[in-house]
Amino acid sequence: MNTPLRWPRLALAQAEVPVMAIEHVGSMSVPGLAAKPIIDCDIVVDAAHVDAASAVLIALGFTLLGELGIPQRWAFAEPERMAGTNTYVVVADSLALRNHLAVRDTLRADSALRDEYGSVKKRVAARSRDIYDYGPGKNAMVQRILKAAGMGEAERTAIDGNQIPIRR
Repeated sequence: MNTPLRWPRLALAQAEVPVMAIEHVGSMSVPGLAAKPIIDCDIVVDAAHVDAASAVLIALGFTLLGELGIPQRWAFAEPERMAGTNTYVVVADSLALRNHLAVRDTLRADSALRDEYGSVKKRVAARSRDIYDYGPGKNAMVQRILKAAGMGEAERTAIDGNQIPIRR
């Protein structure tokens, strides 16, 4: 795998941290979707290995940002040499992971929904002052995507509550 996360993958393996998967998620993972040139990656581990995976990333120069309002998903700021990534350690089978995969997989499979989401993203981005405006502006569309993915109402409601980043 020749991505910005090649070194973390090797370091995690050398540290013998059991990684279940490294998932390319986010807009760049969907061919044809409007996207900023940022690669979003979920490093998927069992809950028991979150601390070990986090320690490896910190040793590589990543900065732990915390859950940022999304349970069982820890965000990391990348070191300068790995600029252009959003890196997360995510608990396997968590709602955060199911959300990322459902959006990615549904948009890959449904070009009409993908194009509509791309239009919403562009429209919201053009009028948003910052990420705190941008995220909520996409919420209704994200909910439609999750419903199309087969997610139940309770899960969609929980995700809806997690879509707004915490203002720092």
